[in-house]
Amino acid sequence: MSFDHTNPFRRHPASLAHLPRIVRLYMLHAAIGFALSAIFTGLVLSLDVGGLGHLVANVSGGWLAAAVFFMLNGIVFAGVQTGIVVMGMAYDDRPGGGRSQPEPVRVPVRTR
Repeated sequence: MSFDHTNPFRRHPASLAHLPRIVRLYMLHAAIGFALSAIFTGLVLSLDVGGLGHLVANVSGGWLAAAVFFMLNGIVFAGVQTGIVVMGMAYDDRPGGGRSQPEPVRVPVRTR
């Protein structure tokens, strides 16, 4: 089972079909990072780590602090998620900018 990291959208939604593949890659993994941020923020607030859940629930404007917490963690998680995927992509360090050239094939030739 091979997942092509450079083409994360298999069916190409019409609104994203015109974008370059690397932009689609970034958008997908940024969305995954923000989803992880939502889970992380929910866990931190529900487990009341450091009293943050109590503060958000009982202080005026606590929802704003939760929104900022979510956004800042989303930026971090999206960057880490994208970095992991990009660093995990295959890289060819041969001359030619990573473009592979077909290897020459020796063909036997009959001589007289």
